[in-house]
Amino acid sequence: MRSLWTRCAIAETRPDVPTASACFVLPISNPANLVIFGAHMPPLREWLSRFAVPSLVSIGVTYAGLWWTQRRALREPVAPTVPLPLLSGTGKIAAAGIVLAAMASMLASAVGMRLGLPTCLAGLVTLGVVSLAARTSPWRFVREVSWGSLPLVAGLFILVEALDRSGAIRAISDALRAAADHAPSLTAAAAGLTVAVASNLINNLPVGLIAGMAAQMAHVAHNVSSGILIGVDLGPNLSVTGSLATLLWLTALRREGIHVKSRDFLRVGLLVMPPAVVLSLGWLWC
Repeated sequence: MRSLWTRCAIAETRPDVPTASACFVLPISNPANLVIFGAHMPPLREWLSRFAVPSLVSIGVTYAGLWWTQRRALREPVAPTVPLPLLSGTGKIAAAGIVLAAMASMLASAVGMRLGLPTCLAGLVTLGVVSLAARTSPWRFVREVSWGSLPLVAGLFILVEALDRSGAIRAISDALRAAADHAPSLTAAAAGLTVAVASNLINNLPVGLIAGMAAQMAHVAHNVSSGILIGVDLGPNLSVTGSLATLLWLTALRREGIHVKSRDFLRVGLLVMPPAVVLSLGWLWC
């Protein structure tokens, strides 16, 4: 999906929507998945049985939407040959580190461990090996980290903590429990649609934290928490403010001289996000 969207960006010079349609294929696919379930993360086998088909639906619908909206840009001529830089030795080590992190996260998920520590250790090991191979200080790579995003993330967590202490999350939990007891399937769909929209107002990280805490307090059924997860993962496809990953992706594009306008992003997001969310939620209970 990223490569398709990047090709559109190069062809039209005004890219529209980076997609997150595969964010619930695996528990490790999106940090929002972790905050929704917290310590109650389903085992990998149960996760796949619950989300495999809705994920395929989401990917297919999003791909079709992107192809339709970008079909003119995709017809633009492209260079028949593009020089590809050779991957350096340290680049290969970094790639191996990504594979190591993925394997460690999947293994931890399969045995029911928290995913943060194995992933962090894999990253630190990779950084150490790359630094040794390049014979340079790790600080050279640390300086390339997008440190400006850390205050944003910290502020979002502070916002959630303030809501928790004020009793707002407890009120949301009580309302969610009452609705789920009365109409669980309708509540699951409504919760998914609500968090999908809310993710674009205050970012899906705090929305995921709030919804996850409320769902855990209410002890809702699996279909409600699954609906919330789909909304948190797919909702951010609507606007540039939807997720931290989108903001980081846009920052990376700006470094390459590609600038995205919010209205262009929103215009395509309005066509791509709603059908993906609705059909994924619908298939979840088929």
